[in-house]
This record gives sequence, structure tokens and C-alpha cells, in this order.
Amino acid sequence: MKNFESIDLYAPLKRALADQDYTTPTPIQAQAIPPAVAGQDVLGCAQTGTGKTAAFALPILDFLGHEKPRAAPNRPTTLVLAPTRELAIQIGDSFRRYGQHMKFHSALVYGGVGQAGQVNSLRRGVDVLIATPGRLIDLMDQGHIDLRDVQIFVLDEADRMLDMGFLPALKKIIAALPQQRQSMFFSATLAPKIRELAGTLLFNPVSINVTPKKTSVDLIEQRLRIVRRDNKVSSLTELLLTKNVTRSIVFTRTKHGANALVRKLDKSGIQAVAIHGNKTQNARQKALHAFRNDQIKVLVATDVAARGIDIDGVSHVINYDMPVEPESYVHRIGRTGRAGQDGIAISFCTGDERDELRAIESLIGQKLKIENPEERFEAPSGAPKQRGGGGGRGRSGGGGGRSGGGQSRSRSGNPRSSNSNSNHSFGRKKKPGRPASAR
Repeated sequence: MKNFESIDLYAPLKRALADQDYTTPTPIQAQAIPPAVAGQDVLGCAQTGTGKTAAFALPILDFLGHEKPRAAPNRPTTLVLAPTRELAIQIGDSFRRYGQHMKFHSALVYGGVGQAGQVNSLRRGVDVLIATPGRLIDLMDQGHIDLRDVQIFVLDEADRMLDMGFLPALKKIIAALPQQRQSMFFSATLAPKIRELAGTLLFNPVSINVTPKKTSVDLIEQRLRIVRRDNKVSSLTELLLTKNVTRSIVFTRTKHGANALVRKLDKSGIQAVAIHGNKTQNARQKALHAFRNDQIKVLVATDVAARGIDIDGVSHVINYDMPVEPESYVHRIGRTGRAGQDGIAISFCTGDERDELRAIESLIGQKLKIENPEERFEAPSGAPKQRGGGGGRGRSGGGGGRSGGGQSRSRSGNPRSSNSNSNHSFGRKKKPGRPASAR
């Protein structure tokens, strides 16, 4: 697909794309949209910021426009599952933008806010339901959502889902879907666990991998600044006041640390706002809105914001605290250097954080360039470190720890056949192709 005119998309969709001067698709869009429009399952590997939302939103809207299914109350026609409420809101905005000349009903379902408005939207009938796993299961358990009419299912940022501990919730949701459906599965990585999950969800998918040969880490200028514990705030203040730091995200390790840092920056005359899991949904959305619109140039965040938030024009990512998990470093710095723009990541490192530094350098396969080589690490404080007990990442977002769903389905043999000796609770049968009349 060289351009959007070359594919037979629903006419109002093409009109909306023309309104927004969208002519040339991104690589993930060019490869995913044609098979998705044809009704095939899609397995897409692509980083956030590559245009993958349109890769599934346009085929879904095309399906709704051509086939005009009627959504019954509480029984959505399509389901898009996202790991965080911020990403769910962004996806909802994209559907409204692409479908601005169409008549369809969409609804957002996520935690952190009251459910009354969401329940009312579902009762009116929903063509496109965009949800996070925790709130979706809550409403399913209460009888407010029935997934038996879902014809297209999208799982976005699957790797993030697993990082957040949502696998049991995913199994329960997938078990509630009809076997005759179209599924699209998107992930930034295709680690073994991701491939295993995709194998249970997809039937004979079109596999697409548009991950660049160089990772986002390779394309970002990464620096290391050796700092003393009692000098971190002044070092950060000095950095943020330089002219080239136009829009920055500063990462702290804890929620308390984020709030405290915002207060210290404010005393230094630097306006900043914090975003983390203890903030209400309204407060988080207000902070992101102010940051996107240049009302605030410094966003102080915990790892809850490291992925799933796509904000263009971030000039700097600053690791005020080194992350305990080295993978978090990659997710953090990926908030800059997006869409072909330059980006700089600067990590503050104290004598207590040298173990974290070594783990990061081992993961990315390179040494971070030290900005102030004349500085020496101070002696560690001697306090015992907490390494995130329980083996790594903590769960984030409600519902990730719910049980349910059973075991994954074997993919051997004919996927339409039933094996009485197998113990599976969710699987996938191929959705029939679009009828000729739809074109």
C-alpha cells in the first residue's frame, strides 16, 4: 500500500484522512491495513509512535462502515484492549478523529473513575469498546458487558500487558470472546511469552515486523552524570534551566519522590507537575494536557508513565533516580527521540546506584558517556537496597492480579477440530472473510 488512495477504504474514512493531510502510510500501516481489511488475523511487532493505532483503527472503521453491524445493549461489536487508561484515551481520540464523518458509537472503559457513565454508554449499544483489563473484567462480572458479539478483537501493547501482570485477566477476557472472530495483536517485542500468547489468540496470522534495525536506544544520545546525593536537586535545576531543554520528562523511583521533587523545583522557580499511580485520573489527564500544550515544560513521573504515553517533542528524558529494573531504562528513554526527532537521555547516578548502572549498560550493550568524568562516585551510604522483591516488576493498574481463564490452547493440528483430551479454555477459529457485497 503506497498511499491511502490505493486501497478501497470506506469513503468517509478517506475523507477524514484527506482532512488531516494523511496521504502516505507508515510501514506498519502499509503492511497491516490491507490484510486486516480483508479479514485476516494480524501479528504486528512495532514500537509505540510508529502509527500502529491507525493500523487497526482504520480496518475496524472500514468494517463498521461497509457491513454496518448493529450493536445490542452491553454487547460491543469490536473490542480494543489497552494496558493503561492513558493509552485507552489516546486510542479513543484516534477513533473519533478517523471516524469523524461516520456514524458509530464508541465507549471507553477504564479504572480510576466512576463506572456509572461507562455503564450508561454500554446500555446504548457500542460499536467500538476500548478498555483496560481490570475495569473490563469488573463490568463483565457485574453483567454490564457481554463479549459474545465481538467480531474484531485487538490486543495492543501485549508486552506491556504481561509486564503489568495482566496475563490471568487476558485469559479470562479471551475465554469470553466468540471463537469466530478476527484478531489483531500488536507488541513492541516478540519475546517467547509474547509469541506463546499470540499463538493462543491468532489463527494463521499475517506477521509484520517493522522494528528498525537500530533500536530506539541506539538512536537516542545517552549521557551519564555522576552526582552526589546531596547535590541532585541543584544539578537537576541547573540542567532544566539550560536553553536546549525545551520539554523534559524527569523520572523518579517513587511516588513520594516525585511529589517531593516537584515541590523543590517549584521553590527554585521551575514549574513542574507530577504524574504517578496515586494521582486521580482527572489529575493525570490535566497534567498531560498541560505538558502537551507547553503550559508546563517539566513532567515528573514514575514508571507508570514510561510507556503508553505518546507525546511528541520531548527534548530530554532525565533519570533523576536510576531505575531498579534495567528494562525500565529502555522504556523511559523511549519517551524522547520519537518520530525521527532528536532526543537526549541523561541519567543521574550516585555511588549507591552503580549496580543499577552496570545492569543497564549490560542490557543495552554499551557504556553510557560520562558528562563529567572529572567527578568521582561518592562512597555508598551502606543502606540495604530493595530490589523489587518477588522477582521484578510490580503490578500496576486494577485487575492485573485477577485469576481466571484456564490454560492456553494447543495450536497443533486443525484449529477447528476439538480434542477431548486437551484442557483448554480459550482459543481461536477463523472468522469468515468479508462478503463480496461489503465491497
